[in-house]
Amino acid sequence: MNLRTAKLVLEDGTEFSGWSFGKARSQAGEVVFTTGMTGYPQSLTDPSFRGQILVSTYPLAGNYGVPVDPKTGEPFFDEFGIPAHFESDTVQVAGFVVSEACDSPSHFASGTTLSAWLEKRNVPGIFGVDTRALTCRIREHGVMQGKILVEGSRDVSIDSGVIPHPVADVSPAAIKTYAAPSPTPERQPERQPNIALIDCGAKANILRCILKRGANVIRLPWNHDLTGIDYDGIFLSNGPGDPKACGKTIASIRRAFDKGKPTFGVCLGNQIMALAAGADTYKLPYGHRGQNQPCVEAGTNRCYITSQNHGYAVRGDTLPDGWEPWFLNANDNTIEGIRAINAPFSAVQFHPEGCPGPRDTEFLIDKFLEQVRSGMA
Repeated sequence: MNLRTAKLVLEDGTEFSGWSFGKARSQAGEVVFTTGMTGYPQSLTDPSFRGQILVSTYPLAGNYGVPVDPKTGEPFFDEFGIPAHFESDTVQVAGFVVSEACDSPSHFASGTTLSAWLEKRNVPGIFGVDTRALTCRIREHGVMQGKILVEGSRDVSIDSGVIPHPVADVSPAAIKTYAAPSPTPERQPERQPNIALIDCGAKANILRCILKRGANVIRLPWNHDLTGIDYDGIFLSNGPGDPKACGKTIASIRRAFDKGKPTFGVCLGNQIMALAAGADTYKLPYGHRGQNQPCVEAGTNRCYITSQNHGYAVRGDTLPDGWEPWFLNANDNTIEGIRAINAPFSAVQFHPEGCPGPRDTEFLIDKFLEQVRSGMA
């Protein structure tokens, strides 16, 4: 492991010293934290973290290595051609900040160390940082820009890490279709549903969850018009950044509402759907990120533990007539889901497909596809 000194510098001038691991280069980005105790391969490849410097509040990272092919260092793919252990096929973060980085992993699926993986992907890391103090600083001040400076590398400005339109950065450039597995003879439907997945930075497990439930997927770029697409339902994905930057997506969903086909959104998709309905969104002081956010469902009052990664939220008091809050965060009462009262439109701020993380709400994907199939009857 590289033992060059390094430091994390925040925009308010606060500095945290440590040592470099991963790629020995300086890099800037928005500094955010996640409370997940496990799942760093998934978090680091999550498109919603695009261009951000991720701080892990859990003190140890790298202890189970990275599940890649040890011969090539490349990810494994499942039967659908989707990364089997990652949320995308590349590391999305600008940098990684941890208290302790283990360079001697112990796990049967490990193909390389965390440091070697980040180095190959040109991503810097810093360890030896008091991440609890750093997290407290972010919570006091709010999300800040920052930079990792590595000894001997070229300095960068804090603003150099700003990505003007991160959704456009992570969304696919062209349409791609995926066929669901053929159903068993006894469960042979007349036709398998087609889901238009508007990919604003979709996590791999969203795609996998839809396909495993017997639906075909038409994966669309964030700004693609739905006109001419043969779909039975719309799935609006997660993604990075400010939802208001996705004006073309908002307009497309607003037009799609007129067709009345089932529409379900996740994370950024929740915010875009709210904006399409006529509501407003705002930036949270430090965001909700981690695998342990409690959300209470309206009506049932049941509390679910959810996985989240977002920096914006819906203003509940701006929801128009015909819409209502569906879930609320038990910690701060922010809106965690919305739904139309008399139409098959709904969305949640958390990740029902969260992987790793709690899978308590994966049934929401089942409910969405039930609505889709009912509409096909």
